Amino acid sequence: MGFGSYDEDEQGGQNVDADEDGAVAVHEHDHDGDVSVEGDADTDELVDRLGAMKDDEE
Repeated sequence: MGFGSYDEDEQGGQNVDADEDGAVAVHEHDHDGDVSVEGDADTDELVDRLGAMKDDEE
């Protein structure tokens, strides 16, 4: 089933002029780089710390 006569009639009468100057540049702030994390805690230590913080909230 297509759009239907109502939708086609409504869409056909529209005049859309695109404003290139007002458009959003999606790649304007692209960055290439590396991420590094400094720390010597392993996953188990971090999970234990998180558990302790959650216990402190209660």
